Amino acid sequence: MQWYTVRCVFRSDSEGGSLYEERLTLWQADNLDDAIAVAESEALAFAQTIDVEYLGLAQGYWLSVPPRNGAEIYSLCRESDLEPDDYLDRFFDTGTERQRQEDQQ
Repeated sequence: MQWYTVRCVFRSDSEGGSLYEERLTLWQADNLDDAIAVAESEALAFAQTIDVEYLGLAQGYWLSVPPRNGAEIYSLCRESDLEPDDYLDRFFDTGTERQRQEDQQ
């Protein structure tokens, strides 16, 4: 069995509209399809438990070595013509992220 990370995306209602969460989970499975299947099953249960919507997006990543300190657990490559600062602002630093405990209160 191999190790896989699966990213699933969720939506919930928020004061400002919708709150989207990307959640990474770690799975041991025979192949990527099996890892995604168990991750999606868990995502549906997670969504029901905390009353959020699972959006049906699951992206998997095979860990070439078992998990350990510093191991790469996920990678997503995207082509873009944006300059570095514009790319980061567009996808990672929009100003609406909740990244610290204080942001979630």
